[in-house]
Amino acid sequence: QAQLKRLGVNSIPGIEEVNMFKEDGRVLHFAAPKVQASVAANTYVVSGHGEDKGLQELLPGIINQLGPDNLASLKRIAEGFAASSKDSGAEADEDIPDVGANFEDVSKQ
Repeated sequence: QAQLKRLGVNSIPGIEEVNMFKEDGRVLHFAAPKVQASVAANTYVVSGHGEDKGLQELLPGIINQLGPDNLASLKRIAEGFAASSKDSGAEADEDIPDVGANFEDVSKQ
């Protein structure tokens, strides 16, 4: 605390969350942290309980915080959702019988 006072940090009230994006696509998420800053010393202090979360756990509320570095992670998540929906769609098609070329002939049987 003494070092922070020497740097002249001031508390910033009203911060609801802080998200720090890591290179591996994960997010260090702080809910209701205490934030202090000294712009002159280019120093920011975030204190509180931080949780390591996946990007998909914080969607959709985090989209407006994403930058160009996070687009690859977001694209991977979207591809994963698309692949899982295709798999479930293929299983649903297995329940539909093949009626051939002429539906009228099959319905009379």
